Amino acid sequence: MSHQLGVNQNQVFKLVLTGGPCGGKTTGQSRLCSFFETIGWKVFRVPECATVLMSGGVKWMEMNDNDTAVFQFQENLIKCMMQIEKTYCELAQMSTKNCLIICDRGIMDATAYMKPEQWEEMKMKNGWNEIELRDNRYNQVIHMVTAAKGAEKFYSTEHAVRYESPDVARNLDDMASQAWVGHPYYDVIDNSTDFEAKLIRMISTVTDRLGMDFRERLNVNSKKRKFLVRELPSLEAIDMAASAETKGYPQFQDFDVVHDYLATPGQKTQARIRKRGQNGNWTYTHTIRRYLQNNESAETKMHITSRDYTNLLAQIDEKHQTIYKTRRCFLWNDQYYQMDLYKEPCQERCKGLILLETYSTIPAMEPLDLPSFLDIVKEVTGDPYYSMYNLSSKVWLQNTKGKATVSHDSIPNEVANGDVHQEATSNGDHDETNGDINGLR
Repeated sequence: MSHQLGVNQNQVFKLVLTGGPCGGKTTGQSRLCSFFETIGWKVFRVPECATVLMSGGVKWMEMNDNDTAVFQFQENLIKCMMQIEKTYCELAQMSTKNCLIICDRGIMDATAYMKPEQWEEMKMKNGWNEIELRDNRYNQVIHMVTAAKGAEKFYSTEHAVRYESPDVARNLDDMASQAWVGHPYYDVIDNSTDFEAKLIRMISTVTDRLGMDFRERLNVNSKKRKFLVRELPSLEAIDMAASAETKGYPQFQDFDVVHDYLATPGQKTQARIRKRGQNGNWTYTHTIRRYLQNNESAETKMHITSRDYTNLLAQIDEKHQTIYKTRRCFLWNDQYYQMDLYKEPCQERCKGLILLETYSTIPAMEPLDLPSFLDIVKEVTGDPYYSMYNLSSKVWLQNTKGKATVSHDSIPNEVANGDVHQEATSNGDHDETNGDINGLR
């Protein structure tokens, strides 16, 4: 979901702040509010419905062993959240100012406190699905990791309704983070820095998502890193759902993703459309990137309707082939990853291709703690051969010197040295995944 326009052509951006107890959500919300108000935005703060109810006498422990009570409470909680969010969204739509809506937790947080079968029953009863409740409802989700993970000496239970021990807080943090896996713009802010830097990193992820340039005001060091994976773990050959926990494979969300590049009037503009979904439920995105001087670029990402998507298909660039992928999203050691599994029909060099991506403040080509269950061949950050734009091109490889056949274990020197067709930028990185995992630390 890209930011929307209100009736007065004002921007409306809906953000979820989530995380475990004592993760900095309350302070973070205050700092976000102050920051955006100083640059002229109107900020709406949607209260955490669970806190409102609990401060009024609701005791979670009293119904923890009663499945019926838990189901009814969580169903009413979600409906309450929906109505409150709707009120703030309608106010933002009518404002004359750009509006930031900060939700203290979102719909998917409630699923962390239910059994999977309860959530499935609730979705069926109400006609809900994750694509609408998770992906289409919010522009961005930020998970603030609890201080009980990595900053234990700062963990406190002084909050009005906080009673959790550090062990419980860590468990709740894990459940909350897992609930949002799969959102296309999901950022995890851990405790690898001091608290002030943590807040700055959090604000930076929002300004980055909105396309605002505050590099002089906010220190943003996180960069995308990309890795070539040799093959999926052997458990893919058996029932993954039954074997994942025993094999060490983390929980994940799989999405069907389809990309098409569109014809543009010149090489200084690139346009693409994407549909991304699960079980026949889709979100659609139209992205336009304009290349500026000094190898810089400006990108506009728009949420579009299925009808808009269908109409734009008529503008497909015939020099590019449609890209089909399975996108696997997962958390490992508090780091958010997405792994793209290229699917046929595709060009020969894309068959069997698997690329893993994440964001890190550790510079490219320096050691990074990667998922131990994956067989990583090498890092390909900035390698034009593994740019999605070039992978989709029907002519790019023929226009690189040498015209060599390239395997996934090696690339020609001509490509590695950047001697490529002029459609590629200096770093060759035309991927759209900035929108899925930007700003993760």
